[in-house]
Amino acid sequence: MLQPIDLLGEWTLRRTVHDRRAGVDGLVTGTTTLTREAPDEVRWDETGTMAFDGRTVPVARTLRVRRGPDGRWTVHFADGRVFHDWVWGSAVSHACAPDDYSGVLAGDADRWTVRWEAHGPAKDYVLDSTLRRRSHAAD
Repeated sequence: MLQPIDLLGEWTLRRTVHDRRAGVDGLVTGTTTLTREAPDEVRWDETGTMAFDGRTVPVARTLRVRRGPDGRWTVHFADGRVFHDWVWGSAVSHACAPDDYSGVLAGDADRWTVRWEAHGPAKDYVLDSTLRRRSHAAD
């Protein structure tokens, strides 16, 4: 099972967006960078461009992955709220009423994926992200 500290570095990001409610597909391309900020904290930054429903817009987000006293890692939103447990290869969930989110992180130290599905009265979509380790600036 990979830990956040095993994935430090810069990654190319490709995320497909399938919004079943709107009947629209989109694509995010960019960069994900995982940086160790403290022994028990990794900063997860994403920047890129989203092409969705005929529009192209810049996108960015920051997450924090923190190791607790029990040794387990948890992913947090930038504002400190808990997003989900860091579990490799098994389903995780995020309750955000009225919708439910389920996700899976999987892969290896050179290529990993993040899949999220959202279901509920407000959302019905799938996000599939593939991250590949950057080997040089031309990636």
